[in-house]
Amino acid sequence: MTRFRRIMLKLSGQAMQGDAEYGIDHDVLDFMAEQVAGVIRLGVQVCIVIGGGNILRGKAFSSRGLDRATGDYMGMLATVINGLALQSALERHGLQTRVQSAITMVEIAEPYIRRRAMRHLEKGRVVIFAAGTGNPYFSTDTTAALRALEIGAEVLLMAKNGVDGVYDADPRTTPTARKFQRLSHMEALERGLKVMDSTALSLCMDNKLPIIVFDLRNKPDLERVVRGEDQVGTLIL
Repeated sequence: MTRFRRIMLKLSGQAMQGDAEYGIDHDVLDFMAEQVAGVIRLGVQVCIVIGGGNILRGKAFSSRGLDRATGDYMGMLATVINGLALQSALERHGLQTRVQSAITMVEIAEPYIRRRAMRHLEKGRVVIFAAGTGNPYFSTDTTAALRALEIGAEVLLMAKNGVDGVYDADPRTTPTARKFQRLSHMEALERGLKVMDSTALSLCMDNKLPIIVFDLRNKPDLERVVRGEDQVGTLIL
């Protein structure tokens, strides 16, 4: 028995990097695919938005003289690379997948079409949304919130890399950091907690989309979240 029927999973590019110096750690990639396969077997419909920070951050390039829009488009292309890698890993675990890109590149991905994405989910396919929103100045966090609302996901799952929820300080550098079990969207915004960017958080708040922040590296946590175990991660509602 699961709590959610359709979920949006947000993965960071840095999570895919794992312990590698750059790019994609294939052991981490396989680990992610194995966890997704586990929740698919429970009958949950899964769509994924993935970042590209393990390959390129457009914002970092723009700070060095490249115009922001160009840097952001470059970052969007990095998410397509990650999306294709994740697609291959998921298919090795026996899953049917589709990559939909917000930037047209029909040779390697479908264009993003909302109704087609929903039909794929209904057929049990994993849908990976790549290339962000297709617009500069919007993060992949915002993409995840937007696509989740468009396709009717019941929750946005923010998979963190080694952090098991939302804290009032960075637990990796502050041993006394306090973990929140539950927050409101407004409280997360007012406190300036680093859950996601403020545009994405505001979009979730305005549309009453719950967010669960959990640790991707803790193997059972994705399945436990989907089953509705309250003690896993931080719930923002």
